[in-house]
Amino acid sequence: MTILKYMISALAIILLAGLVLPAHAEKRATDEFQEYIDTNYTREDYNVPMRDGVQLFTVVYHPNDGGTYPILLERTPYGAVGRERFRRSQGPNMSLVREGYIIVRQEIRGTYESGGRLTYLTPHLANKQGKHDVDESTDTYDTIDWLVKDIPNNNGRVGMWGIGYPGFCAAAGMIDAHPALKAVSPQAPIVDYWHDAFFENGAFKMMNAIDFVINYGEPIPGKSSRYHMLYMGMPPDGYDFLLNMGPVSNVDNLYLRSRRPFWDDLTRHANYDSFWQTRNLLPHLKNVAPAVMTVGGWFDAHMLYGPLQCYRSIESKNPKAFNILVMGPWEHEGWLGQYESEDGLGDIMFGSNTPEFFQHNIELTFFEYFLKDKGRADLPEAFVFETGSNEWRAFDAWPPAGTQKKNLYLGADGGLGFSPSPSPSAAAGEGFDEFVSDPQNPVPFTHRKTKTVPPEFMVEDQRFAYGRRDVVMYETPVLESDVTIAGPITADLWVSTSKEDADWVVKLIDVFPSDMGADGSSQLLKLRAYQMLVRGGVIRGRYRDDPSNPRKFVPGEPTRVTFELPDICHTFKAGHKIMVQIQSSWFPYVDRNPQTYVGNIVGAEEWQFVEAAHRVYRTQGRESRLEVRVLP
Repeated sequence: MTILKYMISALAIILLAGLVLPAHAEKRATDEFQEYIDTNYTREDYNVPMRDGVQLFTVVYHPNDGGTYPILLERTPYGAVGRERFRRSQGPNMSLVREGYIIVRQEIRGTYESGGRLTYLTPHLANKQGKHDVDESTDTYDTIDWLVKDIPNNNGRVGMWGIGYPGFCAAAGMIDAHPALKAVSPQAPIVDYWHDAFFENGAFKMMNAIDFVINYGEPIPGKSSRYHMLYMGMPPDGYDFLLNMGPVSNVDNLYLRSRRPFWDDLTRHANYDSFWQTRNLLPHLKNVAPAVMTVGGWFDAHMLYGPLQCYRSIESKNPKAFNILVMGPWEHEGWLGQYESEDGLGDIMFGSNTPEFFQHNIELTFFEYFLKDKGRADLPEAFVFETGSNEWRAFDAWPPAGTQKKNLYLGADGGLGFSPSPSPSAAAGEGFDEFVSDPQNPVPFTHRKTKTVPPEFMVEDQRFAYGRRDVVMYETPVLESDVTIAGPITADLWVSTSKEDADWVVKLIDVFPSDMGADGSSQLLKLRAYQMLVRGGVIRGRYRDDPSNPRKFVPGEPTRVTFELPDICHTFKAGHKIMVQIQSSWFPYVDRNPQTYVGNIVGAEEWQFVEAAHRVYRTQGRESRLEVRVLP
């Protein structure tokens, strides 16, 4: 570090369109944006040739004042033109558009008007032998080479950005980059699908997966009236609908009928096998010469793993690169500032317009310096928003230097603390908390009746789960002083099950005081005794030792299960409490584990879904705990 691409049935569209357009909020009016583009920019369309002869459809908007400007490139599977939302996002933010850039949007191979064949998350080819060995890095290189030579009035410098899949394209494009590529901002980049958008430690994130397969698959060969009737008639309660549908295999059996190859790939490759390993971009993030600014949202339910791991991988493999991390209090794409409320998420307010701050003070600064030599590149190594205290923090490293590793121990009688509570040794008698998990009545991931993954579930009040027989809870006393946790969280659990398989869900929660709103504030009043989800994580227990080689549990045998939850930067304020909830289902965000061991859970039959008794141990030598990093 130097300085600082439609479910043929309506099932998934109505359930899961939220990954594309969040249902909870309307898009803000963009008349001003469109008017500015129409008045000040001129559009031209090109078919840009790649080294193997394939041509990629590319839309270029250039300022019509005759000036010389850098190029800002986005490569996407979602289409360069067509739907209105794509016209609205021809640049990362309005500030950049006003400052003047040649804005380029390109459709990747096999999508819409581009030639070639679409391969989801094209595997990176580290050893290329000829012009037919192509991937996203070569397509980016060839595109930039053409742009700087053939687009008039460019200054010879190119920046690249993208969110989600385009974020993956941006990250792949900076490997062995074209010399003209000077600055790259992968935003919520997909770097390893098995660990992020579709799976989390082996648990299948079915709502995200269905949404992607429907919305970004090949076009539907005709939309019949029956299709629209199904779409309009879908019940609003996704939890009941998906539960009554039965095993995940019924998504294909009843609706897709093998017409979505990528769904087949997803469900066939439940283990972290070569299909996923070759699509893991992280090992290839070396030889990175452009400046990099990776961006993510603390409350991105779709792609939170990606930005954190992208930053870490670049940092470790390219120690001399300009590589910084920005994490804000945002849902997926929240930093674009396209929604009605810019100063909060759900019931939780952040005290300022954080998308605006990011766009004007961070993103604009980054691109202006590296593409125009304007200003200074004095951005910190990590610019992150600290929730709880609601302030931006600048750190020289991430995780921050000086944090102290501490353990939050699960204790007897629902206690939680930084010291282990007195408990019997394993030899003296087991101390544990037991709960029964029933796949026919799984713990919901949200209290809302919803067809989508609502963005606000990532900060949602968890009292809907409080008191369920299949959720165990641990809580500290009232905090006498602030506690700030910054960095990754490791769940280190000693557990057992009466069956042969189980999922383990761990939730870290900020419990607000019961006297909130005593001053008459309606905003604070609704937060009275609120149990704010700060971070949740899940592991499919069969992958506790190796994601590529699942292993049964021995019924009744205490077993250590360790996994990492994504980072946080959160202050638990004095007067609050810290709570941990543990459960074995999180439906339908995550599919149900039958708890009977089957080779591939997607192929489980209904009779195999059975109740199981699970135990969480808290004895000497088998202490269940969360390892956290605390700022002094």
